[in-house]
Amino acid sequence: MTAEHTLAQDEAPPTLRRDLEAVLMVVDQPVSEYDLARALDVPLDVVIRTLEDLSREYTEQGRGFDLRAVAEGWRVYTRPECADIVEHFLKEGQEVRLTQAALETMAVVAYRQPVSRGRVSAVRGVNCDGVMRTLVLRGLIEETGHDPESGALLYRTTSYFLERLGLRGLDELPDLAPFLPDDIEGLDDTGEHN
Repeated sequence: MTAEHTLAQDEAPPTLRRDLEAVLMVVDQPVSEYDLARALDVPLDVVIRTLEDLSREYTEQGRGFDLRAVAEGWRVYTRPECADIVEHFLKEGQEVRLTQAALETMAVVAYRQPVSRGRVSAVRGVNCDGVMRTLVLRGLIEETGHDPESGALLYRTTSYFLERLGLRGLDELPDLAPFLPDDIEGLDDTGEHN
């Protein structure tokens, strides 16, 4: 494309498909067409047409994932016919050790349950959405209702978590006091000084 050539109002930028795929691969909830158009600075009708084209192509190619429009927007999903293999892989297919991030997230959930994703992220200081999803898929944590004030989903550990740690109940979790710094006066629940 030359400098003189500008995109027509209904023409998709050459990187739009790639950019849409990149965004949709990292979101954990559906994204509206409007939000995608605004974020990518592309006309709404161009984004809608491109999303529909991508969705159709993925289906025609028999990919293991699907791009679907749901009430809240667009999101990449595992194809229903692949659900069993994905579940097997995540639960029993591999005995994979938890990453440091997953262990830290598990600890926050275990000691602060019921707790929201936002609270876990605040305590850890990083976004924990992906790690939380993995822990749910592995059966270590589960949803347990909504926070009455914020409406956020709350999470707790599962009986499988206790079984994997060899505990009969949460009261058998080790005391954290020996691992805390001596100067904890003035710390809020994220570990930062007030």
